[in-house]
Amino acid sequence: MNIFEAIVLGLVQGLTEFLPVSSSGHLEIGKALFELDKGKNFYFTIAVHGATVLSTIVVFRKELADLIRGVFKFRMNEETGYVLRIFVSMIPLAFVGFFLKEEVEGLYNGNMLLIGLMLLVTSLLLTIGHFASGKGRSISYRDAFIIGLAQAFAAIPGISRSGATIATGMMLGNRKDELARFSFLMVLIPILGANFLEIVSSTDKMTESLSPAVLIAGTLTAFISGYAACRWMINIVRKSKMIWFAAYCLVVGLLTILFL
Repeated sequence: MNIFEAIVLGLVQGLTEFLPVSSSGHLEIGKALFELDKGKNFYFTIAVHGATVLSTIVVFRKELADLIRGVFKFRMNEETGYVLRIFVSMIPLAFVGFFLKEEVEGLYNGNMLLIGLMLLVTSLLLTIGHFASGKGRSISYRDAFIIGLAQAFAAIPGISRSGATIATGMMLGNRKDELARFSFLMVLIPILGANFLEIVSSTDKMTESLSPAVLIAGTLTAFISGYAACRWMINIVRKSKMIWFAAYCLVVGLLTILFL
C-alpha cells in the first residue's frame, strides 16, 4: 500500500463510517480496485477504525462528559438510563461477536456479488426509513434492543451500520434528533473492544511491514473525513434526507454487481 492508496481508503473509511452507505462494503470495493491483500493491511484497518472512533468522541465530547458525570452520581437518572440503553443495544452484536465471529469474517473475502446485493438491501432500508411516519418518541429499552439487532445485521459487508440503525429507529417512530447521536454512541465500545481483541489475538501479524507515512496518512484522513461526515450526518437525519443515500446505494450496488 502506498500513500495515495492510504489516503483514498482513509477517506472512504472516514466518510462511509457515518454516512449510511456501508464502510465495510466500500472498503472491500476499494481493496478490490487497488488489488490489495487484506491480510497485509491489518494494522492499517485497525488504525483507520480507531481514527473514526476518535472523531466520534471529539464530536460528542460534551454529551459523553455529561453521561460520565451522570453515571458516576451512582443513582438512576437520565444519563444512567441512557447508558443502560446503549448497553442493551450492544447485546445482539455481542452475540454475533462471540458465537458467529468466524462465519462473519468468512464474508469478508472480496465477494463483490454479496456486497452489491447487500448495498441494495441498504438502499431498501433507507427508503423505508425515509418514508416511515415517525411518532417522535424517545428511544426505549425495547427500541434500543431492536436497533441493536439492526447493528448486528450490519456485520454483513454492504449493510450500512448507521443506515440500518437510523432507518430502524425511524420505523420505530423515534425522534430524529436522538437517533443519530444514539446510533454513533452505541458503536464506540464495540469498535474499541473489537480492535483490542484483534490486536491481542493476532500476534502472528506483528511482523507486518507498513510504512509509518502510509499509516499516518490513512489515519489522519480517516479522522478528518470522519469528523466532517459525523457532523454532516446529524443534520441529514434531522432534515430527513436519507433518500439520496438510498439512491446512491442503489446505483453503487448495481454497478458492483455488474462490473466487479
